[in-house]
Amino acid sequence: MEGEAQEYKALEFMGEEEEEVTEPVSPTGQYFNSSVLSICILAVLESEVPIDDSLTMTLLKDVFLPINPRFSSVMVNDKNGEKQWKRVEVQLQDHVNIPVFPSGLSAISYENYFDDYISRTALKKFPQSQPLWEIHIVKYPTSKAAGNIIFKLHHALGDGFSLMGALLSCLQRADNPSLSLTFPALQFPSNPDCSFRKMNINIVPKCISSIFNTVSDFGWSLLKSSFVEDSRSPIRSGDEKVQFKPISISTFTFSLDHIKQIKSRLGVTINDVITGIIFYGTRLYMQTADDKSTDAQSTALVLLNTRTISGYRSVKEMIKTDAESPWGNQFGFLHVSVPELTDSSFSKPLEFVKIAQEIIQRKRASLAVNLTGRLLEILRKFRGPEATAMYIRKTLFNSSMTISNIIGPVDKMAVANHPIKGFYFMVVGVPQVRVSFYFFPSGNLILTLFIDYCMEQFLHY
Repeated sequence: MEGEAQEYKALEFMGEEEEEVTEPVSPTGQYFNSSVLSICILAVLESEVPIDDSLTMTLLKDVFLPINPRFSSVMVNDKNGEKQWKRVEVQLQDHVNIPVFPSGLSAISYENYFDDYISRTALKKFPQSQPLWEIHIVKYPTSKAAGNIIFKLHHALGDGFSLMGALLSCLQRADNPSLSLTFPALQFPSNPDCSFRKMNINIVPKCISSIFNTVSDFGWSLLKSSFVEDSRSPIRSGDEKVQFKPISISTFTFSLDHIKQIKSRLGVTINDVITGIIFYGTRLYMQTADDKSTDAQSTALVLLNTRTISGYRSVKEMIKTDAESPWGNQFGFLHVSVPELTDSSFSKPLEFVKIAQEIIQRKRASLAVNLTGRLLEILRKFRGPEATAMYIRKTLFNSSMTISNIIGPVDKMAVANHPIKGFYFMVVGVPQVRVSFYFFPSGNLILTLFIDYCMEQFLHY
C-alpha cells in the first residue's frame, strides 16, 4: 500500500508540473481507479490456429492506439487536484507480454498453466505511470484453442460497451476481411412516460407501479450499499480482501438454440433465461454445499447499459462530441435477490427461471438505477471521488455476485488472419463472485465464471 500511495503521489506531482492534458477523467473513471477500487476487464480471444505474433506491434500502433486517445494517456492530477487524461508516448513493448511455459507438454498441462497465468494476470494491478491496458499472447495449445490472446483493459477507460466495441473494431470477418462485422439490432426496455402531457387512463396503473417500485428499490439499494450485507454462504465468504486472493476462471459453452427454445416457451428474453439459469445453478450449489444456506440472503448486481439506443455504434461514432451513444462508462446496476429454491422449483427449473424473470421485470419497471446515479454524483460533489468509490465498493462487497453480458457479432471473427474459435470476457478486481456471458446471435453462448479457488466445487453446478 505504501508503494501504491507513493505512485499516486508521484502522479499528482506530474500533474502539477505538466500542463499538457487531453480531457477530464469521468467521475466513474475516477471511482474505478482509486485507492479502494481497481476494476478491469479481461477479454480472451481463442485462436483456431497457432499464433503468429510478428504483426503485433504494427497492429497495436496502426489500429488499436488510434481508436481512442485514452489508450495513449495516463491519469494525472492537475494543479487543482482534478484528475485528467494526459497524452504520453506509448512504449508498446511495455504493454505486450508473451509468457514462456515448459516445452513438450500436453494440451491439458498447458491448460493448467494458462489458467494459472490468467489468474495472476487478473490479480496484478496496472502501473499508474503508463496507459491502462496490456495484451498477453499465449502461444501454447490447450484443449480449447491453438493459442489465446488476452486483452486487459482498465474499466476507467470505458464501460464494457465501449471497450468491447473498441476491441471488436480491431477484428474482421473471417470469410471476408474487407467487410465490417455485422451486429444485431438491440432492444432496450423502456419505462412508461408518466408526464402529464402523455398521461392517459391506460398508463396510470403502470405509472403508479413504477413509482412504488422506484421508492422500494431505491430504498433497498441504499440499505444494501450501506448497512445490509448478504448472508455468509458457500458463494460469499465475507472476507474484506477477497479480491486479492487467488481465483479460478472457467468457461462453459451452451447452444443458443436451446436457450431460444426456453425463451419461446416462457415468453421471456434470452437474458432472462440465462440469468434464471445462473440463479438456479447458484442455489443448487449452495443447497448441496451447505443445507443451512437454503434460505440464505443472496443478492446479485445485474449490470445494465443505460444508453437509449437501438443498436451498436462504431467507435468513430462514440468518440464524437455530439454522439448519441458517447464513449465512456454508461451503465447502472439492479439489486436482484436470488430466489430461494423451493421443493417445487427444485424439480421444475423452468418455473424457477420464470420466477427470476418476474423479479427482474419488476426491477426494470423502476427508476432506481437513475436515482442511484444521481446519488453517486451528489456524493462525489460533497465528499469527493474517493468516498464515492468506497460507497461503490461497499455496494459490491455487500452483495454476492455480479452478472454482466455482451452480445457478439453475427459473423465469424478473425484477427490478423487468425480465425477466432471463441471469445469471452470477465470483470476483475471486484470483491465477489463474477458471472459474465457472451453470445453470438448465430451460434453459441459462452458463460464465464470467476470465483475464489476455495469455491471450485461451484464449477460442477
